[in-house]
Amino acid sequence: MQALPQMQRVRQTFPADRVAVIGLHTVFEHHEAQGPLALEAFLHEYRYAFPVGVDAYANGDPLPLTMRAYAMQGTPTLMLIDAQGRLREQHFGVLDDLVLGVALGRLLGEVDAAEAGAAGASP
Repeated sequence: MQALPQMQRVRQTFPADRVAVIGLHTVFEHHEAQGPLALEAFLHEYRYAFPVGVDAYANGDPLPLTMRAYAMQGTPTLMLIDAQGRLREQHFGVLDDLVLGVALGRLLGEVDAAEAGAAGASP
């Protein structure tokens, strides 16, 4: 799967205080084989250095909660959330590295501009 190596590259490229990479293990088939223990072994074996949560289920719904809440079409799904916690982009599948880099640069530029504006407003 290309998405996880790409997220590892993002994690290694950007400072953790500027870009947070968080994975979400969303199992919608083969539940027994893809549980938390299998996930833990996989992450350890491939040395992924970002946190990965496990999507939860509610009362017989076949889709996990986060997958349903964000109307995800499947995996991998990339979501970019800005510094204010707003979902800015959502993409089903893997984005080209350059396209992802531009999107991240745009969001980081917004933060830099806001911080420069705030610094300029101080006496």
